[in-house]
Amino acid sequence: MAEEWNQDTGEVVYRSRDPIKNLKIRVKLQRVSPVSALVQRVQEEEEGGRGDIALRTLGSNPGTKGGYRPGDDEEEVVISWQEKLFSTFEYELYQNEAACCTPLDRQYHQDILSLERRGRKNIRVFTYTDYDRYTNLEEHCQSVTTSEQETPTFLAERMANVRRRRQDKRPLDGVGIRNRLITWKPSEEFIKNSHIINTPVQTMYIMADLGPVGKLGLKENEHVLCTIRVDSNGVITLKPDVTGTKGPYRLEVESHKRELWRYTLHHVSESVQPEAQEREQILYKDLYSRHKEYLNNLVGSDFEMPPSGALRVFINGEIVSAHEYEYDNLYVHFFMELPKHWSCPAFQELSGVTQSCRSKTHKRENVAYFCHPFSFEMFLSEEVESEDIPQWPVLYFEVLSLDFWQRYRVEGYGSVVLPQTPGMHNITAKTWRPVEQGTVSELRRFFIGGSPELEDLTYIRIPGTFQGERLSRFGFRTETTGRVSFRFHAMHQSRSFLDRSSLRKRMQSVLDRLGGSSQQSSILNVLDAFQRARRRMQQARESLPKDILSATKTLQLEQSTA
Repeated sequence: MAEEWNQDTGEVVYRSRDPIKNLKIRVKLQRVSPVSALVQRVQEEEEGGRGDIALRTLGSNPGTKGGYRPGDDEEEVVISWQEKLFSTFEYELYQNEAACCTPLDRQYHQDILSLERRGRKNIRVFTYTDYDRYTNLEEHCQSVTTSEQETPTFLAERMANVRRRRQDKRPLDGVGIRNRLITWKPSEEFIKNSHIINTPVQTMYIMADLGPVGKLGLKENEHVLCTIRVDSNGVITLKPDVTGTKGPYRLEVESHKRELWRYTLHHVSESVQPEAQEREQILYKDLYSRHKEYLNNLVGSDFEMPPSGALRVFINGEIVSAHEYEYDNLYVHFFMELPKHWSCPAFQELSGVTQSCRSKTHKRENVAYFCHPFSFEMFLSEEVESEDIPQWPVLYFEVLSLDFWQRYRVEGYGSVVLPQTPGMHNITAKTWRPVEQGTVSELRRFFIGGSPELEDLTYIRIPGTFQGERLSRFGFRTETTGRVSFRFHAMHQSRSFLDRSSLRKRMQSVLDRLGGSSQQSSILNVLDAFQRARRRMQQARESLPKDILSATKTLQLEQSTA
């Protein structure tokens, strides 16, 4: 049956953490029947009426015209990474010491002298290492398609001419970085020059001299069998891939006989012995254990615990964004109020202010992205009287604007109750601002800035100083403005969490009372949901036809009389 050739000659990419010096590839090169002889055989087989034709490898037959010597038709070599195998041309060139000018040439001269004593292992197959002066012109082809009318782009031209050198640069002591890390206003020329992949690589070529017997060493008979590239990240690129279970690759030489060659590539790197692999695993375990001990020493063995009889609450928050405000250049001033039975460390700051931020249009609304982080650490005493419902801390904030002419305006006030459960919480708070009657205050706000402000921000909710039963805001005029988005990450810590037996007793009494306000708010939420559902039912009832409503009324009357 006819032999199937491997037509996939593209690049393949591998990644390996092992040293690249262990890479070995076995190359087997073999001459196949000449194309002219193959055509003659095809004609003979067609006349004879046979079906399939098998390519037969030519052997060294003394009776053949211009018979070959053993080794001319087939060669098998195992090549290591960056192993230098000399071609016939290089062997004859570097034999002459007078032709050696560079240190590399003199080194090759010594290698050839040693090869003369112990013999060569290759004739046709040879290599070009990363240190040789060789360039594959096909790699510098600037076309990326098969079209004959394609014009290379600027990027293709630059990538074809880039020199990917090995870099082993170490920073010198006392020498700073001269190049700028960030170019704020890049020009078009800078973008074109920087849009080039320049990862340093090492390259090795496995070559074959496919010239006729007696004419080896000519440059026009050299052909690339495989190209190997390796970068510093352990990425190995082969072109073409190793043969494996696939068929061999073919090379057709346009000589006077149009000879046909086939070759295979096999990965024959030595695998790790079980003893060496076991030693490596033991070494990794020892390394990981030492690293774990190092981290434990950094953290410490004593885990910091809150004082007994207290609940520690960590709040890592972020003011994410502000939406739909009238003026630009916004910033947020915020502070947290601790209710009764709450405390915080002496170094803890309970207020802050964000940076000013310009707004941008996103989904048809003006949004100012702050992404301003803050953190709070608080303690709640568990020794709370049974009749008291502890309140949860509240974060008060005001949104302000400051324009180019230093005109200051209040854009809105708002408040957020800190999350009562651990975890991540996204909360959006709506804001409002006080307004005065008439147009004078609005004109003043527009032209010279300034607007009515609150002397006490706790007036947003119920002030802590209020002692009465009812707080009247009659006559206080406000206007709805925008909204502010927050993100909270809450963590709770208490010694009572460690004792499972007391968790149902002591912590239930404290945490349930902590959730008293949340229970009240949940009841209100249920009532609001019920009212909304009732209104939807009424609207749906009004939209029904009148004949259906009259039918339902008569049915209800019949049921009531029955």
